[in-house]
Amino acid sequence: MKKEIKKEQNSKIVIYQVFTRLFGNTNTTNKPWGTIEENGVGKFSDFTDKALSEIKDLGITHIWYTGVPHHALVNDYTAYGISNDDPEVVKGRAGSPYAVKDYYNVNPDLADNPANRLDEFKALVERTHGKNLKVIIDIVPNHVARNYEGITNPEGVESFGASDDVTVTYRKDNNFYYNPNEAFTLPEWRDDYKPLGGEEHALIDGKFDENPAKWTGNGARASQPDQNDWYETVKVNYGVSPDGHKDFDTLPENFENESYKKHFEFWQGKEVPDSWVKFKDIALYWIDFGVDGFRYDMAEMVPVEFWSYMNSHIKMKNPDAFLMAEVYNPDLYRAYLHKGKMDYLYDKVDMYDSIKHIMKGYGWTDHIPVVRNKYEDIESHMLYFLENHDEHRIASPEFVGNAATAKPAMTVLATIGTSPMMIYFGQEVGEPGAEDAGFGDPSRTSIFDYIGVPHHQRWMNDGKFDGGQLSEEEKELRDFYKRLLNVATHSEAIMGESKEIHYFNKENTENYNHRVFSFVRFTENEKLIVVSNFDTDVSHEFELQIPSEIITKWSLENEKYPLKDLLYGSESELTLRNGKGFVKITLAPLQSFIFELQ
Repeated sequence: MKKEIKKEQNSKIVIYQVFTRLFGNTNTTNKPWGTIEENGVGKFSDFTDKALSEIKDLGITHIWYTGVPHHALVNDYTAYGISNDDPEVVKGRAGSPYAVKDYYNVNPDLADNPANRLDEFKALVERTHGKNLKVIIDIVPNHVARNYEGITNPEGVESFGASDDVTVTYRKDNNFYYNPNEAFTLPEWRDDYKPLGGEEHALIDGKFDENPAKWTGNGARASQPDQNDWYETVKVNYGVSPDGHKDFDTLPENFENESYKKHFEFWQGKEVPDSWVKFKDIALYWIDFGVDGFRYDMAEMVPVEFWSYMNSHIKMKNPDAFLMAEVYNPDLYRAYLHKGKMDYLYDKVDMYDSIKHIMKGYGWTDHIPVVRNKYEDIESHMLYFLENHDEHRIASPEFVGNAATAKPAMTVLATIGTSPMMIYFGQEVGEPGAEDAGFGDPSRTSIFDYIGVPHHQRWMNDGKFDGGQLSEEEKELRDFYKRLLNVATHSEAIMGESKEIHYFNKENTENYNHRVFSFVRFTENEKLIVVSNFDTDVSHEFELQIPSEIITKWSLENEKYPLKDLLYGSESELTLRNGKGFVKITLAPLQSFIFELQ
């Protein structure tokens, strides 16, 4: 009999990343560069109680509402006191969520009444919490929109750049870097690119008024950035001079071992650059608003000392705040976790890339333990995923072209570690991201344009959120995700010990090879055996072996133990011989078992 566990305290985190403006859009026109009227847009209100219940029942614990802060876009909201944005410094028509224009408000596109957009988002936060789901939004500290305009700042809060000394390239308390006496020049467009796809627009005139020119978000210093630079954004200055000198205190030696409270105390009474204070205040504003945490864009482009300052302030206000960062340099992982006080980092460069190679057919499952061993000390802080807004959709030809190919990979990623798992909306129904939305190429669902998401729309079923228009194949795929993610969030052993048995079986088990992967998860109360077949067209039949040290650790003495698969309920048997365990396995292509010892 299993002991009751407190799910809130000791269960796996599963994040549902949803692109907020796309989720509830039922318009199927999908005209390239289509307007909001032509292609439609989703709203906060589309996340109904029914929609949120279905997300929760999928096995989700946290929703990352992507694209909530007010960012630059091509739509007329001057009636609400919002200035128009120049399409020549906006990517797409709906705009990049990573070119934030006003950090103290939300995207007016998402509101039924733009004048009440903050209240509408507040209601969404409360509805989400009502379903026992946590709310995550973006903060993008490295850069802001070229046309940043804090029109809804709280009293006493000054907008970015308002007090900058623009006669110098750099000053510690400037929010931006400048090229004095040089005006900003738009990139030279090439590859047949034209803003708004060549449509005539009153603000498309070949220029954008910015004098002096600011450095661009990706660090490009030229007054005329390249088309491939992040030309729609400007780089935020964190007190790092152009030659790399840091105008702030660095953390003491071995301070990575100290708690967030000690980090908070360290910064008390110290002078920090103005941008640090501005972003700290933004984060605390949203924590007070009811948001449970943040996903930080391109965190490695911002000094780790800033993260120590900001995250320790957040944790002092809400110790349970969820802090997740996009960091792609593995050499920086431990610094941003321990010194920067992040909770979780993307594991893209190693785990995602390795799994992707296996799915494509030229990678070996042998590499999975290598990656995990590399990060053994920080495994619980590494976020696993197969899709997000930056990556190719699994079902796109650029990835593998078949959403079902993800089944063994998802099984492994969702159950092998204690770290969070993330899926991207539409992934669970095989969305291929095939639409030509305007800015950028298909294979990723566009984050820049007004567009519909066809497979996801079939699940929405005109707002019923019951999957009524899905094909049988799409229904089966979503059912798989629901079964798997609920195992991940409800199974005690998933937060227990993990031991790979892959290499042992590769060396000792006939017909077991590098297209199969196996491991065990266990606590005192629950024992799981997980085995997956990554082959798309080959079945595998073998007698899986459980090493004697695991049998001893599990205190197994009987000759036979029944097993039951937690995914689909099939039954098998663990037999003990000579101190080892044996399970007869027949794996169809892309099949996985999560056997529980009964």
